Amino acid sequence: MKSSTPPTVKLTDYQPPAYDIDTVDLRFTLHPTATRVVTTLRVVPARGGDFRLNGRKLKLVRASIDGTNLPADQLIQDAEGLTVPSDLVPSAPFTWETEVEIDPQGNTALEGLYMSNGMYCTQCEAEGFRKITFFPDRPDIMATFTVAITGDAPVKLSNGNPTGGAGDTVTWHDPWPKPSYLFALVAGDLVAYEDSFETGSGRDVTLQIWVRPGDEGKCTYAMDALKRSMRWDEDAYGREYDLDLFMIVAVDDFNMGAMENKGLNIFNSKYVLVSPETATDRDYELVEGIIAHEYFHNWTGNRITCRDWFQLCLKEGLTVFRDQQFSADARSAAVKRIDDVGQLRARQFREDAGPLAHPVRPQEYIEINNFYTATVYEKGAEVIGMLHTLLGSDTYRGALDLYFDRHDGQACTIEDWIKVFEDTTGSDLGQFALWYHQAGTPRVTVTAEFGGDNLRLHMRQDLPDTPGQTDKKPQVIPLRTGFLAPDGSEAAPEELLILTEESQTFVIEALDDEPVLSINRGFSAPVILTQDQSAADRVFLLAHDSDPFNRWEAGRNLALDLLTQMAQCGAAGSDFPGAMARVVGDDTLDPAFRALVLALPSEDAVAQALHDRGVAPDPTAIHGARRALHKALAEEMTADLPALYRAMAVAGPYTPDATAAGKRALRGAALALLTRLEPGADTARAQFAAADNMTEQMSALTTLIANGAAEDAVPA
Repeated sequence: MKSSTPPTVKLTDYQPPAYDIDTVDLRFTLHPTATRVVTTLRVVPARGGDFRLNGRKLKLVRASIDGTNLPADQLIQDAEGLTVPSDLVPSAPFTWETEVEIDPQGNTALEGLYMSNGMYCTQCEAEGFRKITFFPDRPDIMATFTVAITGDAPVKLSNGNPTGGAGDTVTWHDPWPKPSYLFALVAGDLVAYEDSFETGSGRDVTLQIWVRPGDEGKCTYAMDALKRSMRWDEDAYGREYDLDLFMIVAVDDFNMGAMENKGLNIFNSKYVLVSPETATDRDYELVEGIIAHEYFHNWTGNRITCRDWFQLCLKEGLTVFRDQQFSADARSAAVKRIDDVGQLRARQFREDAGPLAHPVRPQEYIEINNFYTATVYEKGAEVIGMLHTLLGSDTYRGALDLYFDRHDGQACTIEDWIKVFEDTTGSDLGQFALWYHQAGTPRVTVTAEFGGDNLRLHMRQDLPDTPGQTDKKPQVIPLRTGFLAPDGSEAAPEELLILTEESQTFVIEALDDEPVLSINRGFSAPVILTQDQSAADRVFLLAHDSDPFNRWEAGRNLALDLLTQMAQCGAAGSDFPGAMARVVGDDTLDPAFRALVLALPSEDAVAQALHDRGVAPDPTAIHGARRALHKALAEEMTADLPALYRAMAVAGPYTPDATAAGKRALRGAALALLTRLEPGADTARAQFAAADNMTEQMSALTTLIANGAAEDAVPA
């Protein structure tokens, strides 16, 4: 019996295309169950041989070369595509044409062209285009597309700029070469929320968000986020938008969060449509970040794309890093960094530690859709961040300028990316590139010796064995490190300690006193850090560290240690509540950051910490420990909480800006503490009743539920 397992695809098996495609002309005649697609390709032989086109679930009506129909018995069609034998293929450039029939309504996989609630929509990344027409569906084939759409749908959209049409037909042309995975078509009963944007060079770009009738009023923030993203990309990266029109379509049934199709982004409506009554501050933040991410792909993914799917981190890691930079500039940089690291640890570190661990650029796959992992996206972004840290902002920007100039219109590899930085700096980055090739999270162990006026830091990096990878080489690990004097000031300038060997010693000279160390500031390297750090040191860092990430980290580790003790032994004495009270009461700190500091580690995080210590987690004990510590914090801050709660009230109508959202976050944290005290639940009930936005309603209701006091908060 034959195995049904698909063959393994390996990076080492890559071969350039046998045939290139210069232009693609697509003519759609839409029908729910029998859409006709006529495809005309201008084909240029490269290596020659058989002409292979991918295709799945396509009914071939006809095929021709240079206008001459090919008999069906001369073509080799299988479940994965169509092969034209080499003896039928001209050696000079030729025109290939096919007509196929497809069933959008029966396409329940939501890949290719499908129908949902009466609307036609496409999703072509990674291999959906082959469900639309026969085509060499690979990202290193880039061509210009012209599209004609015929049908009775009132709105018919595709990539690029509209070029007219007649009757029930509309036509589109995208002048920029793109791979087939970026093709898009949407047709249905839609209305546009419209605005415009003037680029830095003075061009006017029409902006449209297409939604179902009645949803226009929920597009305001998405449009604002888009315009801010466009301006930020010009300012931060020098990247100007390159078409006359930019469109977003909000779709209820979409199997991804969003897709960056050239000039026609398609979004799950959750990440476009928001209003104060139906969305929280977090929802607004997600809309902002995802709008930015997909827009930034216009250059990092569309104008410059991947040679093959093994290079997925080239576009996704870089674009994630760019959207993180944008959100950090738009909101609290400290809170954004803490949030990103929290997600990295929760998703990617676990991936690295398990049987599915793989490098940022994997070497093989069976199913391409399994490539869309936290390692490719989040760890890929961390690798870009380390380059930024190692080189500095100016050199990084210079390297990106070279990258865009050198590779515009190309399908590239990680080697192309690294070479740009090597040429910019004149350095060999071969060792740094190991971050792309070696799986697993490095563990860095630090021990310190202080004598005279010198501090000796001994560092060791350990790289875990992962599936298929042992005997790994040391990686480049940049660790931003601070040294705090007894009065909380910086005892010496911050150092960027670059660990390149398995073991290294760094010497910091001319110190008056032994400093408290603040290592891996800003989480400058995605590693697990092990150091001998006392509870007193953590309290000190929580109170004084100038680096907000490590300040938060000190508080989190203090809370985690305390909660694990309490879950095992019950009550435990600690300076933690007093230290937290000092931070929360510091009005010089961003309210959003103070709210984040107040958030105790989750029950899941405590359970994981106990497991790591070889202790079987007891969910009841963990739950009780968190409640007890939360109440201890409330009691420590009893005198200050009412005033803090009142001070964080936001006057006037709801706005989703970072300042207002930060105040609501700290107000919610203060409310959660107040509700631990009597008669705090009354305040939460009053907030629920008076709230004019979902953020404050949810904050009040969540607090009441957590305290078992929600029975009369919501009218029956």
